[in-house]
Amino acid sequence: MSGGGKGVSSALALSNAITNLAASVFGEQSRLEPMTADRKARWRREISWLLSVADHIVELVPSQQKSKDGTNMEIMVTKQRIDLLMNIPALRKLDTMLIDCLDNFKDQNEFYYLSKDAPDSEKGKSKRKDDKWWLPTVKVPQDGLSDKCRENLQSQKESVTQVLKAAMSINAQVLSEMEIPENYIEALPKNGRASLGDAVYRSITVEFFDPDQFFSSMDLSSEHKILDLKNRLEASIVIWKRKMTQKDAKSAWGSAVSFEKREQFEERAETILHIIKHRFPGLPQSSLDISKIQYNQDVGQALLESYSRILESLAFTVLSRIEDVLFADNASQNPKSQSCKRNSSKDESQPNSVSPGFDTNAVSAKTLSDLLTWSLDQNDYDEKADSTDEMSKDVDGNGQKLTAVTNRGCD
Repeated sequence: MSGGGKGVSSALALSNAITNLAASVFGEQSRLEPMTADRKARWRREISWLLSVADHIVELVPSQQKSKDGTNMEIMVTKQRIDLLMNIPALRKLDTMLIDCLDNFKDQNEFYYLSKDAPDSEKGKSKRKDDKWWLPTVKVPQDGLSDKCRENLQSQKESVTQVLKAAMSINAQVLSEMEIPENYIEALPKNGRASLGDAVYRSITVEFFDPDQFFSSMDLSSEHKILDLKNRLEASIVIWKRKMTQKDAKSAWGSAVSFEKREQFEERAETILHIIKHRFPGLPQSSLDISKIQYNQDVGQALLESYSRILESLAFTVLSRIEDVLFADNASQNPKSQSCKRNSSKDESQPNSVSPGFDTNAVSAKTLSDLLTWSLDQNDYDEKADSTDEMSKDVDGNGQKLTAVTNRGCD
């Protein structure tokens, strides 16, 4: 936990430990089946060891104590830090829900998996045509699943979707609270225009700004280009926010742009960034988030960020496996429909990606009671993989979940 000979901080060492543990335990979850007893016991035992550190991250709070003579006096007592007190139990509940979901498929006998080496003739229309060719192919009865099995799959899908939403919300909140490292700030250009580039800067600073028009003018044909735009936007937001807080100081951050204009540009960039995060949630983590995780010194935040991140990965993995079964069921019921598409993301190799139609609106609650009372939007995970639902501007979540600091490896 001290980092050993690698020279990393305790926070990063714990983050790496949780990530690597999850990769070793859940890395082979390629089928919709319960975890083995040994894997389950190992996971619960070792994650408890790592999370036990949070029990000793405390703060002083006032409390009343009665003395021997009957008078009341105020003293300071220790209490677990409020963010850990709220979120660790919530994440543990989400953890249990995911494992229980897998356990629910223990006695099912309607679908099974073929080996990846099975002949194409045996795989039939269930054969995978995406880049996850190594995953086993799902086989269902010739006339499809029974109504009971299908209803159970839909129910588990809704439950896992809720877990995914909750983990995304907590992870986004923790990342937003992490301090921006000085290394990141020092590497930034001196103004937002230099960060964005002339073309993007002009699109954001026009008199009448329209997000849809902005996206239609951008080249988002590859993951690299989307991530580059995301990095530029985040950098410009940091620059503009620093300039607004240092508006009275004479420094290299000074500019002729007025405070009001800069605030308007920053709000527009935030809007675009929110849309990108939810339209393309399978993107790797941005340079800003990677930097935050790498240089974070807060052990409590490291625990929350890494635990919520690996639960996101597992939730998406389970969701993808459910979608595989539903895809095979749909193919068996509609044999002539060759254009049937999987509902999972185009790049399923990123464990935390979800389909473009995934709705994460209003996911800002963090306490366990809030997590258990969320209702599932009927439009979540629309069966049309090419859905281009308009994303709300005021969403508060984060779908970018891969880190270059440590590899999730959970799919």
